[in-house]
Amino acid sequence: MTITIPKVIGHRGAAGYAPENTLASIRKAAELGARWVEFDVMLSQDEVPILMHDDTLNRTTNDQGPTFKKTLSDLKKLDAGSWFDESFVGEAVPTLKEALALTDLLGIGCNVEVKPMPGNHAQIASAVTEVIKGSKTSVAILISSFSEAVIESLYRDLSETPKALLVEKIPDDWRSKLQKWDCVSLNCNHKHLTQEQANTIKRAGYQLLCYTVNEPESAASLFGWGVDTIFSDYPDRV
Repeated sequence: MTITIPKVIGHRGAAGYAPENTLASIRKAAELGARWVEFDVMLSQDEVPILMHDDTLNRTTNDQGPTFKKTLSDLKKLDAGSWFDESFVGEAVPTLKEALALTDLLGIGCNVEVKPMPGNHAQIASAVTEVIKGSKTSVAILISSFSEAVIESLYRDLSETPKALLVEKIPDDWRSKLQKWDCVSLNCNHKHLTQEQANTIKRAGYQLLCYTVNEPESAASLFGWGVDTIFSDYPDRV
């Protein structure tokens, strides 16, 4: 399985310029010239995949409490923009279906990061699978997760969609895990990556993606090591 991924992906849309994980942020990334965006997906209480990074609503909405305890109807009443800037007042919490429709409209690819809560690995993998299979999008999708249980489920149920294993630090058994789940890439925190690790991963034939890189100098160093792609809050900088 192969997939062409650009050298820069807008992180959570363009999180440096617009409220992360919103349709406004995805639009901003496209406006800045990003050809791909990344966004985080969690489940609402009624098991609808929505765009949200945190386990709670406290940081990025005008509400408090656990994200998974709100239904989609509850979430749609929230303001997910004003925390960032008053010009984004009223920006809604999007669903995965809405985000995919927008990326298709804009003609940009996306990295869907699946973020389960304890005990809902199967449910979120199933819900995300259903949305992606039901979408009419013609753009490229890469699906990733820190959760090995989620990757296992997606390997079984969403075999046609390229997958990436997300890690903070490169584990010793990275190669066997990528082989086991037929992953096309390893996505890691650039702060913990060494040039030797980058060389080894590339020699093994995998793509190497690094988050979250906001300085052009850091990006240049990583590209010099052979890193294929970086995620950036400011996709226009690099």
